[in-house]
This record gives sequence, C-alpha cells and structure tokens, in this order.
Amino acid sequence: MARSFQTRLLPPYLKRIWYDPPAGSDQAAYPYCLPWLRGGGFELSFDRPITIIVGENGVGKSTLLEGIAVLAGYDESGGGPGYRAVDNSRARETGGGSLASALRASWLPKVGSGWFFRAESFFSVARYLDESGSPYADFLSHSHGEGFIRFFEERCAQPGVFFFDEPESALSPTRQFEFLKLLREIEAGAKTQVIMATHSPILMAHPGATLLKMGKYGLQPVELEDTDHFRIMRQFVLDPGGMVSSMIDD
Repeated sequence: MARSFQTRLLPPYLKRIWYDPPAGSDQAAYPYCLPWLRGGGFELSFDRPITIIVGENGVGKSTLLEGIAVLAGYDESGGGPGYRAVDNSRARETGGGSLASALRASWLPKVGSGWFFRAESFFSVARYLDESGSPYADFLSHSHGEGFIRFFEERCAQPGVFFFDEPESALSPTRQFEFLKLLREIEAGAKTQVIMATHSPILMAHPGATLLKMGKYGLQPVELEDTDHFRIMRQFVLDPGGMVSSMIDD
C-alpha cells in the first residue's frame, strides 16, 4: 500500500525530469525513436501543482506519462505504488514504462504516495481493489462514469502525486466538470501534484494549470484556444452540419 507523507513544502514535488538514455540503447527502437527524444535534449520542469499535456494520437503523450509514473514507483498498468493489478509479463507490445530507464528526476521532497490512472486498465485495477476486501472499494457496481468519479473522489482525497491518462474516456461533459471540481478541491488542499494527458478541451481549461502541447519537437506551452482540440470543437459547435459534412466527405 502507498505510504502517507508529511511535509510543509508545497507541490509540485516532482520538480524536473530529463532524458538520459542508457549506454548502448537502440535509438531506432521504441520508445527511443520518438521524434521529441531525438538529439537527447528532452527535459520537462514542473512549476505548478497541475500540469496538463495535450497532443494528437501517436505523438507520445501516454508514453511520457507512463515513463514518468514508472520512474516514480508505479506499475505501467496503473494503480498505487506496490500495486500489480495487471500481469504485463506476456505483453507483446512494449509499453511506455520502458522509457523510465532513460529518465532521471529531481524531487523536493521525494513522494511515495499517490496514484496512476489509466483508462485502459481501470477495470483491472478496480477489480483488484474490489477483490482486496477494502470497505472503500466496490467500484464495479457503478456505471462506467460513476465508477470513475467515485474512484477519483476516494483516491484523490489523499496527498501525493497523481498521474491521469485520458480520464475523460468514460466521463460525459457534465461528469468532466465534476472532475474539474475535484481537481480544484485537491489543488486547494496544497498537498497534491497532478500530471495529466487529455484530449478534452473541458479538462484543458482547468484554471491555473500549466498547459503543454506535445509535438515532434517536444513540449511547448500553449493557450487553450490555440489547441487543435479546442479549434475543432469550436468549429463543430458553430456549424455542426457543415463541420461533419466537410470532415466525412473530405
């Protein structure tokens, strides 16, 4: 189980990560072949409690998030430190967790509590918790979205470092606003750091968060209105019929 920690220091606790590939690593193999890792100069500093990473599918958002989470002591399939809800030994594909061996981190202080949420493995982790007999479990008796929100509310009440990979996957727009409210509450507690990857313009709009766009040249600060996600959604809202026609007839 994750151990609690006490500190008077404020988040972010994870201050910086940087790329330092092992000697002899195959730079043509995944994940070292990702464009933003080429040249070996990748680094990322955290200056706010909440950091949100956006970008198109395939650019490496989840790979980076998994790599940082594994470096921080989490399993690449999700859960808390020490949880092994999914057996990855027979996986045919290499996950982003392999990137952890090529990352280094600077902490103040080093935090050993929190959670890594992955939409793809949520049910495996929830089943793991339900079968553990914890009185705070029973996540699978709820609908998909309700289970997510209940899970977030129960887990995020604890201090630590939390990683969220596309938490909007099972959340309606209304539920996404509930999740934003939850983020605001845990941010106000001043004991939690959040690093999140998302495609949702609603979640990207969290006030006070650092919003970063991932592309082939790395991560760059971006305004919500300048993200492709927001532009496409705005165009759709202004002209749903015209937008759909142009996209499917192209």
